[in-house]
Amino acid sequence: MHDFVLIPGAGGDGWYWHLVEAELVRRGYDVVAVTLPAGDPDAGLLEYTDTVLTAMGGVGTDVLVAQSLGGFTAPLVAGRTEVSMIVLLNAMTPKSGESPGQWWESTGSQQARAEQAQREGRSFDTEDLVADVFFHDVPPEVTAEAMRRGAPEQSDGPFVLPYPTTQWPDVPTRFLQGAEDRFFPIEFQRRVVTERLGIELDEMPGGHLAALSQPILLADRLQAYRAELGGDR
Repeated sequence: MHDFVLIPGAGGDGWYWHLVEAELVRRGYDVVAVTLPAGDPDAGLLEYTDTVLTAMGGVGTDVLVAQSLGGFTAPLVAGRTEVSMIVLLNAMTPKSGESPGQWWESTGSQQARAEQAQREGRSFDTEDLVADVFFHDVPPEVTAEAMRRGAPEQSDGPFVLPYPTTQWPDVPTRFLQGAEDRFFPIEFQRRVVTERLGIELDEMPGGHLAALSQPILLADRLQAYRAELGGDR
């Protein structure tokens, strides 16, 4: 069994996890950070699931972690291989029959984002999505490295088809949400997670890209989740 398998969000770049991966490896864990075929227009959620399973090499995992859009892939993976726990991080929570493209309107995410911007005195209409929403709390040197790498491509492939499963896998699930997430505000997430998963979310400092802004704290939280399974290092 792998200790941790890490699924990125939109753009599918496994680099997103590089700081958390390095910290968990330093602590002695076996970690797989997956890169998804996000730029392939023919790749949807089933192809993303196949990619994760291939990266896992036929071995299950104690903790399957999914960021943002990865929330649609994680339960599909858990339905096809051994997974002891799912951790959703600032994630989109799927609903049977709903495509990821429909998720935005059906959950009211854009309205929630606009309302939070207004409460915080920011301009929803003029703010820069990359600088002001995604990277607002990421350290400058990490942001600079991300900018040098360039924005990863994301096709419409995974957003089109309805979610291809009818129920959440019978796997313990935790939802970890950054309190300063400007893309998916925490109160919005509280509602969606309660409605769709029937659980309460756990809160941590940080924005939407918590693996880049709070890698040590995130590694601590992931290690604590794995400890719930018993037999931790």
